Amino acid sequence: MASVTPASSGGALPSGVNEGNGALPNLGRRRILLIIGALMLGMLLAALDQTIVSTALPTIVGDLKGGSHIAWVVTAYLLATTVSTPVWGKLGDQYGRKIFFQAAIVIFLIGSVLSGLSNSMIMLIAFRAVQGLGSGGLMVGAQSIVGDIVSPRDRGKYMGFFGAVFGVSSVIGPLLGGVFVDNLTWRWIFYINVPIGVIALFVVASQVPGQLSRVHHTIDYLGTAVLGLAVTSLILLTSLGGTTYAWASTPIYILGAAGVLLIVVFVFVERRAAEPVLPLHLFKTRVFSVTSIVGFIVGFAMFGAITYLPAFFQVVRGISPTISGVYLLPLMAGLLTMSITSGQVISRTGKYRVFPIAGTAAMTLGLFLLHLMSAGTSTFEDAVFMVVLGMGLGSVMQVLVTIVQNGVSHSELGVATSGATFFRSIGGSFGTAIFGAIFSNVLIGNLASHLHGVTLPAGFTSSDITPALLKHLSAAARDGIVGGYAESIQTVFLIAVPIAALAFIATWLIPQVELRRWPSAPPQPVQPVQSLEALDPQGAVPQD
Repeated sequence: MASVTPASSGGALPSGVNEGNGALPNLGRRRILLIIGALMLGMLLAALDQTIVSTALPTIVGDLKGGSHIAWVVTAYLLATTVSTPVWGKLGDQYGRKIFFQAAIVIFLIGSVLSGLSNSMIMLIAFRAVQGLGSGGLMVGAQSIVGDIVSPRDRGKYMGFFGAVFGVSSVIGPLLGGVFVDNLTWRWIFYINVPIGVIALFVVASQVPGQLSRVHHTIDYLGTAVLGLAVTSLILLTSLGGTTYAWASTPIYILGAAGVLLIVVFVFVERRAAEPVLPLHLFKTRVFSVTSIVGFIVGFAMFGAITYLPAFFQVVRGISPTISGVYLLPLMAGLLTMSITSGQVISRTGKYRVFPIAGTAAMTLGLFLLHLMSAGTSTFEDAVFMVVLGMGLGSVMQVLVTIVQNGVSHSELGVATSGATFFRSIGGSFGTAIFGAIFSNVLIGNLASHLHGVTLPAGFTSSDITPALLKHLSAAARDGIVGGYAESIQTVFLIAVPIAALAFIATWLIPQVELRRWPSAPPQPVQPVQSLEALDPQGAVPQD
């Protein structure tokens, strides 16, 4: 490893350090802001494509057919993001984050162009997975590089902006998707990434320090492969169970057994790995283990539930894809406000614990309020419900990353950041798949109940429901479908409530650890050492 100076608490390194993948606190404010801007563009790309397709899915199905595979357009992206996240974090720790952040941008842009050129649902799903591979690197790289250039105490305000970008992208994605569907074509959902990605690539190349260590490292190929297979097995189980296959079927049993067995194998592999892709000792610290649990549950509830808001407005309220995105602006406003506010308060006070506690409480309340939405609730009521949920999410998401980064040594900044992102992503993957299965199952029964005695077109199925189709049905059929659809989405939100409540309970276990600033002393000559641990055996990890 390149030469370093002793790590201070929270993984911070004293001023003057200029290591290939270490901290760089001597950068000027203007340069830091340029770097932060480029990193935010990278985060924008990754977060936007998690939700931008949701509004356009009905149109994509009408163009490419294959309605039975519709969930995989979202699931393939989240799955690839989740599986690749720990790998990107570890490679950044080992060889320097700049080159891998650039590689992630290139992979993401290739996947975007190919997704836009797809002429079948299978092609689109495959290229969405390519996008997801790049997305994992964008999310981890952006947040880890911030840890290289900003002290733990000051990270809060910048992470607040990252949280705002992530949250706003998640909410504004359906709006942009609607605009492209209504005015251009759904393919521009993917093409729009190209100019944004090129700008980010240029700024990162010119502004982010890129000295790389020339020390040999061992890549944990086996651990990476086993982890990827384990996550894939479990997400396939939740995606296919109750839809493609019955829960009590042989394929589901095989996937479940494979997932559990591979997790056990992964633990044994990581114990023996020279440089594990996800170090198991991190789970011994309460900061990492608790925030991982909270992140998983938040991702589960957030992605699993928010996915259905655009569909609710389009089918139940009968509004266009573009306007359905506008209806989500209150959620974005609440999230934006609290994400920035929480970051600023944390940087000024050094206290963070109150935000995940209050945030998960608001998130739980917001999901409960959303389950009250129906065809008869007013737009004002909808807005209030979504503001509450948005404020909850804005108080939690990026605060968890700040907490994790402050709780590990700088040498493990990347894997800790990727761990936080990994559990939130896998929670999102599980939430999307499980809530999708729940929605599909209850929709069939609810439609049968609401359409009792109503004649539908020959060959009509629940997967054929689109806003355009509803216009051509009789009033009785349309009212029955709207009623069944609304009731099914209400069920999804209601089931998400106790899940979010679990996150609220878990946040009380998060410890408060001091957020330190880097000293502003002039650069000092440094002496080469073998590793950070040689200077700081405790790795600046708070003990609980």
